[in-house]
Amino acid sequence: MADQSATPDYELADELELTDPAQYRALFDDTRLKIVHLLLERAATTSELAVALDKPKGTVGHHLKVLEYAGLVHVVRTKQVRAIEARYYGRTARVFLYHDWDRSFFDGIGLEPKGLLGEITAEIAQIPEEHQDLPMLTNSRYARIPAERAEEWRQRLIELLDEFVRQPRAGEVTYGLLVGIFPTGRGHLPDPGDDTKGGAA
Repeated sequence: MADQSATPDYELADELELTDPAQYRALFDDTRLKIVHLLLERAATTSELAVALDKPKGTVGHHLKVLEYAGLVHVVRTKQVRAIEARYYGRTARVFLYHDWDRSFFDGIGLEPKGLLGEITAEIAQIPEEHQDLPMLTNSRYARIPAERAEEWRQRLIELLDEFVRQPRAGEVTYGLLVGIFPTGRGHLPDPGDDTKGGAA
């Protein structure tokens, strides 16, 4: 069983399937994606998020309102700090399920999600010099397998992502984990003994 010690310090559902176009519009924004990722660590105030994101408090407050209206975050507790009531925000679910390959859906709501790979590539290219010697790996492989086996691998990768995000928070560096499995247009050699896909030499 996965280590529960990395669960945020507030109660939340395991998963939430995004079915409302407003939820997609709310989530697919660079700043708002960073906010929901930070809230996997613990509940946080607008001020704390503003410091972590290096953005004005008013800007972060606006993004929180958009996420709250879409049902992706909510106030999980409050705390009296001097004469001010601090509001701590948390996610409504640990995992947001969305259909990132359904292009017709995104076209239908007038949304063009930014390419995840392009975003990650840019982030890798900007790794600080002092982090260059830290553990890192980027690689890829290709295999011709049945769709049923591809689905099994997809599920294993989802489980790996889930295990990674549940790691107890420690250290000074935030790591990223990128996984993926996808069909390609690559050709392949015919099976041995299959004379229908090649000619005599």
